Amino acid sequence: MNKIIDLNTFASGALAEKVNIELQKALDNIADPNTDHKKARKVTVSITLKANEKRNLANVVVDTKSTLVPAVGVETEILIDYAPDGQVTGAELKSGIPGQSFISNDGEILDHLGQPLPAEEPTNKKVVQFK
Repeated sequence: MNKIIDLNTFASGALAEKVNIELQKALDNIADPNTDHKKARKVTVSITLKANEKRNLANVVVDTKSTLVPAVGVETEILIDYAPDGQVTGAELKSGIPGQSFISNDGEILDHLGQPLPAEEPTNKKVVQFK
């Protein structure tokens, strides 16, 4: 089989360069922890030839593209409620359970919407002395 075109140097090396650019995109997408590692990525090379009327010359267009995997979606929950004027409101549930408070990574006590809770005053103000 005669080798008529060296794909490494075709179009002054543009074909190899374009393939490498798309391949790098696919590799970066694989390395992204926000994408599904199980799904396949694809690099497509298209070489389009259009001959002149005499059929002794062809214009060639080299194109490449990559098919990447989108980032996975992020789930959360929204509490749906009503404002005093009757308008529907929504707020992200931060605690995992409506009405439950939680401790933030900074050690702050927050309500189920992630807002700081007011400090509680002790209810029993008697001082017990031990002897």
